[in-house]
Amino acid sequence: MKKIFKIAAIILVVFGSFQVNAQGKNKLGHINSDSLLKMMPGRDSANTKIQTEVKSYESQIKTMQTELENKYTDFQTNLSTMSDLIKQTKQTELQDLQARIEKFQTSAQEALQKKQTELLQPIINKAKKAIDDVAKENGFSYILDAAPGTILYYDGGEDILPLVKKKLGIK
Repeated sequence: MKKIFKIAAIILVVFGSFQVNAQGKNKLGHINSDSLLKMMPGRDSANTKIQTEVKSYESQIKTMQTELENKYTDFQTNLSTMSDLIKQTKQTELQDLQARIEKFQTSAQEALQKKQTELLQPIINKAKKAIDDVAKENGFSYILDAAPGTILYYDGGEDILPLVKKKLGIK
């Protein structure tokens, strides 16, 4: 019974919004958020800092992988002369090193995601605020993101990118 009520309520809201829109009270706008974010001040600097960290982590991972490859080659070369106990110890050592590399890769990925959020979120928030301000100042009811892959089709509405760029002082 509750499901039927919820579905009925959703249908009423959807049809109600279409009816209001048909009466011309709603104003529709769109913006390509990808284009806006590419123009935002501070974005290039943030991306440079992120890429510097990526290169640092990649270098450390490459060093660890080289160490693993060298130890594995040494293990293969001396395999015939090793006792069973030494073979088992070396295999465990190789497995431990592989596990350390995998753990480091996971930690590096998490650290990079955290850094990316830390550096880019203020830029995204500033863009979002400018979009909200432009929408309110110009009487828009809805702003759709026209970034590739976000909207399959749209016809009409007003592109607010120039207004948001002006609000942010971007030329």
